[in-house]
Amino acid sequence: MSTPRNPVVVIPARMASTRLPNKPLADICGEPMIVQVWRRATEAGIGPVLVACAEQEIADAVTAAGGIAVLTDPDLPSGSDRVHQALQTFDPEGKFDAVVNVQGDLPTIDAADIRAVFEPLNDPDVDIATLAAEIKRDEERTNPNVVKAVAAFGTGRVARALYFTRATAPYGDGPLYHHIGLYTYRRAALDRFVSLPPAELEQREKLEQLRALENGMVIAVALVDGVPLGVDTQEDLERAREVLGA
Repeated sequence: MSTPRNPVVVIPARMASTRLPNKPLADICGEPMIVQVWRRATEAGIGPVLVACAEQEIADAVTAAGGIAVLTDPDLPSGSDRVHQALQTFDPEGKFDAVVNVQGDLPTIDAADIRAVFEPLNDPDVDIATLAAEIKRDEERTNPNVVKAVAAFGTGRVARALYFTRATAPYGDGPLYHHIGLYTYRRAALDRFVSLPPAELEQREKLEQLRALENGMVIAVALVDGVPLGVDTQEDLERAREVLGA
């Protein structure tokens, strides 16, 4: 497979959030959070950016800011399914050959990190790329909410993913890596991924990316310097306001 030449960025967004109601529309420095994420993705300069919206309210906010919004079925089971459906609607001819999936709750993400998740697809054997950062805080090593990417980086910045887990892994001395849920898919890889049934380890660990590994797909992990702020609570929202308002 060749290096993708026509990528697109898709941000999945839905209103349902148990800890922070109406999260995509939460105000951050005068704009809805989803618009702040759209701006960061646009700054990355990878390609067109569209928001895959589960509800009309999100689409209205995005289009009011000048962005592209695609409505999707609100009952889709995952963000990957939402990205896929939006892409099929926006580009039924398949002219975009890779898709960068940026989470809709990362309003402070560095545009360089979005670019970093695209670069591993220069390797023709890679189907999917994602990100990780070295864990610095001891409590994160044993926290099951901090997903670990198991990969052997050596002295490099990109490595093949061998596993993803909520456990503390790998065993022994050495760094552990915090997985960051941004992905780039080759278009054909995304088509295949969403067509596969949920896999055994995926269901056990509650980690969607294990479906790809269990089915023989190659995931590459690129190292970045830190974990972006994900907004899940009111406290996270206040922190994002401080960062972007500074």
